[in-house]
Amino acid sequence: MIADTPHRGGATWAILQYLIGLRSLGCAVTFVEPVEEPLRDGRAAYCARVMSDHDLSGQWCLVSGDGTTIGMERSELRAAAREADVLINVSGMLTDLDVLERIDRRVYLDLDPGFVQMWHDDGVDMRFDNHTHFATLADNIGSDGCSIPTCGRTWIPTLPPVVLAAWSPIAETARDSFTTIAHWRSYGSIHRDGVVYGQKAHSVRAIVDLPQRVDERFDLALDIHPDETRDLAELAANGWALIDPDQVAATPALYRDFVRGSRAELGVAKSGYVVSQAGWFSDRSACYLASGRPVVAQSTGFERRLPTGHGLFSFVGVDDIAAAVETIRADPCGQRMAARAVAEQHLSAESVLSRLLENIS
Repeated sequence: MIADTPHRGGATWAILQYLIGLRSLGCAVTFVEPVEEPLRDGRAAYCARVMSDHDLSGQWCLVSGDGTTIGMERSELRAAAREADVLINVSGMLTDLDVLERIDRRVYLDLDPGFVQMWHDDGVDMRFDNHTHFATLADNIGSDGCSIPTCGRTWIPTLPPVVLAAWSPIAETARDSFTTIAHWRSYGSIHRDGVVYGQKAHSVRAIVDLPQRVDERFDLALDIHPDETRDLAELAANGWALIDPDQVAATPALYRDFVRGSRAELGVAKSGYVVSQAGWFSDRSACYLASGRPVVAQSTGFERRLPTGHGLFSFVGVDDIAAAVETIRADPCGQRMAARAVAEQHLSAESVLSRLLENIS
């Protein structure tokens, strides 16, 4: 999550929010990540630098494929596991029984709802075993209108935490545009009961003419393969401005600067989150809100938990985006303040993680 995908500032921040947030609650935190080849591509060095930059030196460990460790000695890792009250296991990635079996409460944290559960239903080992609790960003799982299977588990809905102190708003903007940072594709889509649970590519294609219909600049820091020639041509023809994410989001600091320097976010979701009505909300959008940057986010059913209309707006189609853009233009200062207020009231790491810990106590 940090070392195995180095130089992706957004992915790094998604985990740092938990580490820093738990620490702010008074928890002693240890970060452990399984990495097949920790020395390749400077992975261990990147992780060490991130941990040092956020006062987590000495509190991290990479476990390689052969069981050796970097950062902490194996004996130190065992001791940390013995003393731990809770393991929060992102996507169940940590499978080292030497660690798992020393911790009584083991939480499977699902950050990719719908896909995880459907793959499990299709017989893929999603590493549910050896966990005592299950938490998910699918806020609507198990409710009417949400098509995500529960897989016989009781899921604890949770929101993406954001460390407010790390995302204090700034007055100036570096880009007079709506921006976002995204992967065009992450993996294959799922076809189930006549429904396609797709990727971000499918969602953007549905609004590809947006810059032609709304008088606004939309900048996408988009990780898209150059072989996607048809989509690249469509994006360019319709007026989307594409930015190399390696230039603006390769480190946590660059990622934060890009978010805070934007005027607002256009948050497009994977189509799988949309059609399942998961209630998923983006950790990236949480960062924009905390930075006092209004967010126009594609509807996934998150409106059942988060207030919209001031600072945060949801959209189904282009007309909704156009209306939100006009509202933000009419009162930019007020909408910035409202955006920060949504983060403070609903997404602060302290409140989100306190609730999560209470639910697994």
